[in-house]
Amino acid sequence: MTDFWSGWIIVLTAITYVLLAWLLLGNRKITQTGEEKTTGHVYDGIEEYDNPMPAWWIKMFVLTMLFGIGYLIAYPGLGKWPGLLNWTSVQQWEGDVEEARLENEALYAGFLEQDAATLAENDQAMRIAKRVFANNCAVCHGTDGKGSYGFPNLTDNDWLYGGEPAQIAQSIHDGRSGVMPSWLSALGNEGVASMAAYVQALSSGNTDAPELAESKQKYAMFCSACHGPTGDGNIAMGAPRLNDDIWLYGGDAGSIMQTLTKGRSGKMPRHAEMLSEAKIHLLSSYVYQLSRQEP
Repeated sequence: MTDFWSGWIIVLTAITYVLLAWLLLGNRKITQTGEEKTTGHVYDGIEEYDNPMPAWWIKMFVLTMLFGIGYLIAYPGLGKWPGLLNWTSVQQWEGDVEEARLENEALYAGFLEQDAATLAENDQAMRIAKRVFANNCAVCHGTDGKGSYGFPNLTDNDWLYGGEPAQIAQSIHDGRSGVMPSWLSALGNEGVASMAAYVQALSSGNTDAPELAESKQKYAMFCSACHGPTGDGNIAMGAPRLNDDIWLYGGDAGSIMQTLTKGRSGKMPRHAEMLSEAKIHLLSSYVYQLSRQEP
C-alpha cells in the first residue's frame, strides 16, 4: 500500500469518527420535561413521542466508539499502521497450523510404529486415513478408490508398481511416471490392428490361434521387454499386465489400437512435500487394506 492510500484511509476513518461523535453527542436529549411532546408525525391516528434516548443507550454508543478507537490502535486497520500488537492474519494462521500439528504429532507418531496389517485393524487409524485419502487421492482415484479412465483402481489388487505397503508408500512419497511409446511407425496400421487382436487374446488366454502367429512374433520383438513374454507385466517399470481383464485405458479393440497408435503417458504426483512420513505410512496402509477387502 502506498503512503497516499494509507493516509487517505486514515483521514477518512478520522472524519467518520468525528461525524459519528457529532451526530451522537450533538443531537442527544438528556432531560425530559413533564410535557409530552410529539414529533408531529401522525399516521392512522398514531403519534410518535419525541422522548430522549435512554442514557444507557447513549453510553453503549460511546463505549462502542471507544472500543473501535482502541481496536484501531492495537490492531491493523488504519492504512499501513501495523497496530501496537503487530498482529497479522498470516501469523495467526501459521500459529493455528503449528498448534494443530503439535496436537496431531503424538497421534501420528503412534501410527508410525505400527505395521500396515495392524493399522488396518485400527478403526481410529482407518477413519483418519480415509479423510487423508479423501483430501489428497480421491480427486483421481475416486472416494471409493475404484479409479476411472486413466487412473488406477486401488481395490482390485492389480498393481503397476507393486501392492506391498512399502511399494505403495514409495509411490506416494516419490510419485510415478509411466510412458507407453507409439508403435505405429514400427507396426503400421495393419500391424496395430493385428497386435490389438493379439493383446485381447492374451487377456482371454488364447494366443495359439494360427492367425495370431505373426503378431505373436512381433509381440516378442517389441512388447515382451516391458510386458513380459506372457503378458505378466513388470512392476519395476510400471508396465501393466496384459493377461488379465483389468484395463487402465479400456480393453476393447479400439482402445488398444489407440494405445498402440498414440502411446500413453501417466503421472502420479510426488507427495513427499505435502504429507509427513507418518501420514504417508498411514495412507499406504489404508490403500493396502482397500485392495484386500471382500468384494
